[in-house]
Amino acid sequence: MSLFAWLVVKGLPLVPKPIVGRVAKRYVAGETLDAALATIRDLNREGAMATLDLLGEEVTQREKAEACTAEYERMLVAIAESGVDSNVSIKLTSLGLEIDEAFCRANVDRILATAKRLGNFVRIDMEDATTTDATLGIYRDLFAAHGNVGAVLQAYMRRTLADIAALPAAGANVRLCKGIYIEQRTIAFRDHETVRLNFLLALEKLLANGVYVGIATHDEHLVCGALGLLDRLRVPRERYEFQMLLGVDPELRRILLAGGHRLRVYVPYGVDWYPYSTRRLRENPEVAKHVIRAMLGGR
Repeated sequence: MSLFAWLVVKGLPLVPKPIVGRVAKRYVAGETLDAALATIRDLNREGAMATLDLLGEEVTQREKAEACTAEYERMLVAIAESGVDSNVSIKLTSLGLEIDEAFCRANVDRILATAKRLGNFVRIDMEDATTTDATLGIYRDLFAAHGNVGAVLQAYMRRTLADIAALPAAGANVRLCKGIYIEQRTIAFRDHETVRLNFLLALEKLLANGVYVGIATHDEHLVCGALGLLDRLRVPRERYEFQMLLGVDPELRRILLAGGHRLRVYVPYGVDWYPYSTRRLRENPEVAKHVIRAMLGGR
């Protein structure tokens, strides 16, 4: 990271919201469901699939969690009616996990029932370490009840290889990513190369165990390693997909699609775009330069 980009990232809280909004357009499909569906249509024309996400997390009011649940049901109906190729991703803290676990589980159950009726699939996103046990517990229970649900495992967590061993014996569907939350060294690897190593170890274990894997990375080193594993293990195209964030390295996305690989793009939308966008900028500090250019009136 350049010193200039580091200084910009540290100064993001001071940047006016409209300026961040100009840069955020590459990461967020918009504030409305219609805008998100339009983005998904564009991705589908390119050959990519999508997963639709409603922005917002750490909800502490039941009414807001219930509204989020209803919005996910509306999203699933809209996906079915529009014919776009997309599933949905949910965060349990937006559905009431921090209010009451049973309440959250009931909301997820409701979303899964709607998705199953419409022939769709739901991915439960992973959040910080305080939610991991509850998230995997809800996933395992509702997988047994519905089947149309997947989990996320994070390569920087020391527990990940053990969590793979505890997945359902058949039919598991996992997105594997590096992980973005700041965790204690006692539970998470911090060294960049160590996280990369564990990503590839976890990916090999998932593939060897017959798990359908969403290989979620923009790191071309890991993409290369993943392609090598897929070739060595002779994994058929129907057993995996690559996954990327909206607005991050579209050229690599097109390269993978041109290579005949299935690829899904994470498409977030909603009025809570600001915290999501600033997080994306912190993860990709070189992009933060565009914030300064915007502030100075440049392109």
